[in-house]
Amino acid sequence: MAKAIALLVNPTSPTQADAVTTDALDVARALGLRLHVLRATERELDTVFETMVQLQVEGLVIGPDANFTTRSKQIASLTLRHRLPAIYQWREFVTGGGLMSYGSSITDSWRLMGTYTGRILKGEKPGTLPVQQATKAELIVNLKTAKALGINVPLPLLGRADEVIE
Repeated sequence: MAKAIALLVNPTSPTQADAVTTDALDVARALGLRLHVLRATERELDTVFETMVQLQVEGLVIGPDANFTTRSKQIASLTLRHRLPAIYQWREFVTGGGLMSYGSSITDSWRLMGTYTGRILKGEKPGTLPVQQATKAELIVNLKTAKALGINVPLPLLGRADEVIE
């Protein structure tokens, strides 16, 4: 089991980065893990991965950020190059070569958005519509990446995955 992990957050989104950091520190403390919080913009990704190597982290959690999402393939490539298992919230990270993702279903989110749009176009006032959010979470695992990293993904985890990329 990993003893030291890293959390990658974008310092240009301080409110989001701080909230994710606080939660991650609480979880790491409860699990007895050392958590290194690393802040990097898209221009600093190569450097921050070198820092992770120096810190000898054994896993990476990528904080939610639109700049990271648009660079999913780059980040996935860096995790492979540095042999670092990583998880992100969006499917694009895994299809780009990352190990796994766990997060809300983008399909479910788009469905809710379409429903809201339809209601508004039929005359309902946006301010009267209830606040909703996607409730379905998806786990996606890339077995090709797991093999490249020398990771044997347990069958119970694969059985729970919504999608397995081979």
